[in-house]
Amino acid sequence: MTRNIATALALGLALVASGAQAGVEENLTKAGCMACHAKDKKMVGPSFKDIAAKYKGQDVVAPLMTKVRTGGKGVFGPIPMPPNPPEKINDADLKEAVQYILKS
Repeated sequence: MTRNIATALALGLALVASGAQAGVEENLTKAGCMACHAKDKKMVGPSFKDIAAKYKGQDVVAPLMTKVRTGGKGVFGPIPMPPNPPEKINDADLKEAVQYILKS
């Protein structure tokens, strides 16, 4: 019985996590991020996996949030990333998105 409870709990947590992931991906799409970025392939901008690899082990959530807000260029190539104001993605959703990207 304990095994059944553990299995049910694990399944429930997986469903919650996949729902949260879907919400983050929806916010990234609404904010326009997915027009230039993809999870696992370079498009106009770097893939989320490339971003995660570059910053692995670093505490960069706040600096990356600032970079998303102000825009930037030169870190992953010459194509600039336009600024993304709070009207496109609020601070809480942006923080969640950056954390999601860094775990990719």
